[in-house]
Amino acid sequence: MCLLTYFPPGTTPDPVALSVGAGVNPHGHGFAIIAGHRIITGHGMEATAVIDRFTTVRKRYPRWAALFHSRFATHGVRSVANCHPFRLGGDARTVLAHNGVLPKRVHPGPYDPRSDTRIAAEDYLPTAPFGSIDTRRGARGLASWLGSSKLVILTLDPAYRYSAYLFGEKAGHWNNSVWYSNTSYLPSALRRPKRARRYLCGYCQDLDLDRKGRYCSGCGWCFECETAFPDCECFDHSRTAQRTPQPNQRCLAPSTSRPRATSP
Repeated sequence: MCLLTYFPPGTTPDPVALSVGAGVNPHGHGFAIIAGHRIITGHGMEATAVIDRFTTVRKRYPRWAALFHSRFATHGVRSVANCHPFRLGGDARTVLAHNGVLPKRVHPGPYDPRSDTRIAAEDYLPTAPFGSIDTRRGARGLASWLGSSKLVILTLDPAYRYSAYLFGEKAGHWNNSVWYSNTSYLPSALRRPKRARRYLCGYCQDLDLDRKGRYCSGCGWCFECETAFPDCECFDHSRTAQRTPQPNQRCLAPSTSRPRATSP
């Protein structure tokens, strides 16, 4: 379900945290940094190269807001074209990155290789369906549409009041003045302690009261080791190749399911 990281002005990236998050969310990476009168972006499928580029550019431009995103694919092909962030309506002055699953309105149709976030950035959100997000009505409309998802917008468009917006802030958390959309940037030993039974997924924030196994039925997050499916650390993958399903057995795998604007 991805890891989205927001860096307010003056904050420094932690390359180790970004690397851990990229390992859990390995399907493409990208960043955006406001650099004076332009926004510098970078994308790639190889995490180390993208993180190195991001930290290098961030050292040159620490005064403004920035974001980093590592993708765990739910919709769309795994390609650089589907790596966040995306330009809003093709305008280089405004970019956005997202963590979560968006409403079906922006899910790709047959033969459409794009992700839901890319479709939202290219086709839906440029029409300003909720009005200006600088108004209470517009911000509430977008937050309601996002649901439990998180969204970061960076912009230099003078039509916006602020240069950075963070929706779904309460669904993530702050660590050393940097905001993370979930805990997948932490080593498994440092994530939330295990509990007898939890129903609120710490990854997608979905309340799964009917959960019968260790996985969130929405995103595949493991409640035991807090790692995204299929990289669950409690599952012995070596046994999979040795086991042949019997005719009456069925393999259970997780399926996919389901604010506040801030200034820098």
